[in-house]
This record gives sequence, C-alpha cells and structure tokens, in this order.
Amino acid sequence: MVQIDESKVAAIGDVLNNRDRPLKERFRALFTLRNIGGERALESIGRCFDDESALLKHELAYCLGQMQDVRAIPVLTKVLADVQQEAMVRHEAAEALGAIGDSSVEDTLVSYSKDPVVEVAETCEIALERVRWLKQKEALKDDNPYASVDPTPPATSKSVEELQRILMDEADTLFNRYRAMFALRNLRTEEATLALASGLKGKSALFRHEVAFVLGQLQEECSVPFLVENLRDPAENEMVRHECAEALGAIATDECTRVLNEYLKDEKRVVKESCEVALDMCEYENSPEFQYADTLVKVNDGQ
Repeated sequence: MVQIDESKVAAIGDVLNNRDRPLKERFRALFTLRNIGGERALESIGRCFDDESALLKHELAYCLGQMQDVRAIPVLTKVLADVQQEAMVRHEAAEALGAIGDSSVEDTLVSYSKDPVVEVAETCEIALERVRWLKQKEALKDDNPYASVDPTPPATSKSVEELQRILMDEADTLFNRYRAMFALRNLRTEEATLALASGLKGKSALFRHEVAFVLGQLQEECSVPFLVENLRDPAENEMVRHECAEALGAIATDECTRVLNEYLKDEKRVVKESCEVALDMCEYENSPEFQYADTLVKVNDGQ
C-alpha cells in the first residue's frame, strides 16, 4: 500500500464522487484510489455506490475486489443484497467477494447462488468455488502475468486445443471453463487469443463478458473483429457489449477508435459510457502518458 497524505486521498475521493466531473476523470480517480489503498480510499469508493451510472458502480466493485481488503466485505455484501442495484453491479460485487477470498463470505455466496438473476447466481457459484479452492490450497501460486486477481486459478498446463475444448464445453462447470480461459490468456499467443475469441459465442452472458475482459488484457489485434461483432449486436447482453467496448479501448488501434466513436450515442447507457471511457483509454495507450491512474499527480498540481 502506498502511503499518501490523507487530505490528498480525500481530494481524489471527491473527484470520484463528483457527478459534475466527466466520467473518464472519475474512472481515473477510482483507479488511483485502488492503487493507493487503505481505509480512506475504501470509504471514498464505498460512498459512491448510490451513483446513477451502473458502469461506474460496476468498476467500484471490481476495484474493491482487486484491493483484496477484508474491510470492503460489508459494503460489497450490501451491494450484492440490494435488488435495486443493476445486475452487472451485483454480479461484480459477488465476484469481488470471491476475489477477496475470505471464508467469512461463504454463507453469503451460497445464499445468492440461488438468486433469480442468472448472472448473479452464476457469479456466486464461481466465487464460492474460488473461496473454497483457496481454503484447500492455502495459497494461490501467482503465475498471472497481468497482476489481476482472477475469478479462478488458471488450469494446469494443457494444449491450446484441449483448453479450447474445455472452454467451449457447455456441460462443464463455469469454474473449470474459466480456468481454461485464464490458462489460454497466460499463454499470450495468437493461437490462444483466437481460441479465447471463440468463447464470445458461449451461451452464458457472464461467460462471454469474461472472455471479452480477458481479450482486453491480452491487447492482441487479432481479436478486434470478434469484439466488434459482439459490440455491434443490439441483441447482445449490455454487460457483454460494455466489456467488448472496454477491451477495444485497451487494444487501441485506429479501427478500435473508429468503432467506439460510432457507439458514443448508443441507446444503452452502459454501452455509451463504456465507449466514452474506452476512448479515454485509447488516448492514453497512444500517448506518452506515464500512467492511466493519474489523479494523484493532478491533485498535487492543483488541477
């Protein structure tokens, strides 16, 4: 955890919670708080769950999970339990509880694994398996080149062909299919990327959304046509379309920028906002900026 003056952390929290600031600025503030960590950062993030933007609230939950601080469990549990929250927000709260991995959340995850919202129920099942897996294995060997806290550990070494077979096996558990997904990601080859992209045709919206997220981490140009196809599909789940947009923002080619600009006025708010944030990421990826989460620098400069 980085030690930062509390008044500066509070100032960054004020940017995050200020609805008059552009969404892209609030996102940068959020990721700055995630990097700083600590009680004041957690409080600032937790305070923002009454926002009107489902996209922002989804990212709040994601960041709390990545921080892996047990002090975030009460607010995440409250968000998961709140049926007035959007499905993608509740799903991300459940995934964050799994990311924190504390055994105290088992009963909560068991309860909501029967939730009527399928994305929430499926997420709770995966998160519950992760918590139980961690308890059995005691420690998770970190062979993830992306430094993210993933919903499942990667599968043990198998060929791309075998991993793709598991990935696309609708009869297998989502936990095992996710393990194949992260093993393919960790290979970081074009063959593995194309195998992953085939997962954008899976039956589960939760599964397709995670495939899109992983393709964004890989930043391989060969996945762009597949991501664009799902973003363009008006019948696609908005959670999946949002993740495709953000993945295109991470890949940041000229084609990505062009397609994202097309959907800046999409009728689905979460898609429209995702394109706005993704275009900011494109700008960052194609600039000499040192870091995306730059709000501390701006606070120090009095911006």
